Amino acid sequence: MNSLPPLPAPNPVRQLLGMKNRAEGKAFEERLDATFAYYADKGYALIDKTPEPFKIIRRLEQTRFIGCFIKRAQPDYKGTLKGGRSVIFEAKYTSTDRITQDRVSDAQWSYMDRATALQARCYVIAGFRTNTVYRIPWSVWTSMKETFGRKYVTEADLKPYRVAESWNDLLLILD
Repeated sequence: MNSLPPLPAPNPVRQLLGMKNRAEGKAFEERLDATFAYYADKGYALIDKTPEPFKIIRRLEQTRFIGCFIKRAQPDYKGTLKGGRSVIFEAKYTSTDRITQDRVSDAQWSYMDRATALQARCYVIAGFRTNTVYRIPWSVWTSMKETFGRKYVTEADLKPYRVAESWNDLLLILD
């Protein structure tokens, strides 16, 4: 009988790093959610998280199940600014010193291009481990190679796009 070789033992250091990175990414997303909730409460904008299309394959016990994503991800946040203009944000977090252009999927790229053609304001919101956040115009993101000479950016490259913070840690993304 042909058996597969055993899987290598999990690396506990890598597992711990993965858990830490997921927690930091989740905190970044929660910070964006709180910011957009503030803008909605004040009547400045209505910006919602785009749900990921998901299919349940099999129910297990009570609240557990096995599932899979059924469609490529769209940009993370979509909404409308006061006055009627559409705004779209793709949020990216990195625990390294750089963020690469290929972190935006082909489907997200296409969506952002089409929305830009319709005059929507489109941005990539980049968060770094330093807790600093940058709002990068889509036109800058798409021309990264021409603008920065490479297909990644560092925090030093993004200084002009740094997002200010309020006294209560909300991001002033729309300013």
